[in-house]
Amino acid sequence: MTTRALAQWMAVAVCAGAFAAGVQAPVSAADGNKACGLLTPSELESVLGAKVSLSGGGGMAVQKAELCTGKTSTSTVMLRLVTGLDPGRDRSGGTEKKGMEMVKQMGVQVDVKTFGPITCSTMVPPVNLAQYGFNTTCTVSKATVAAGIEVQVKSQKDMVSIEQLRSLAEKMTERF
Repeated sequence: MTTRALAQWMAVAVCAGAFAAGVQAPVSAADGNKACGLLTPSELESVLGAKVSLSGGGGMAVQKAELCTGKTSTSTVMLRLVTGLDPGRDRSGGTEKKGMEMVKQMGVQVDVKTFGPITCSTMVPPVNLAQYGFNTTCTVSKATVAAGIEVQVKSQKDMVSIEQLRSLAEKMTERF
């Protein structure tokens, strides 16, 4: 794989994260990280089928973003909470659609489904990019805040379906 292709794939991963509205990183809800309070480890375990320990911390200086991560033997989970968004911002998804088109041009299969304020997507890379992983993301967008959950796996057989992740996103909706 060329350096350019790798850079494009990484940009795609970032676009997927942005599509999910947010950010990522390791503190628990008890430590004041609101992203870690979006879902409980047991709720995640019910979908992922394995025990998850959440850790949080950090955020992005550009926006008021809190991140929380977790791992299982087959997946990495990222919870994001971004606050202080402009209520008048463009929520049409134009920027995200451009990112998705770029990903599709690289051969990535993208499936996007919207359920009211929840948008979910899966990304399945072509064989030559499979080492970068498979992704399922759901984002909940409100006027000035957005939250997301992203599950990255190494094997397509371990992917979480949109329907499974949507059930977690619906729980998150009530918590911010």
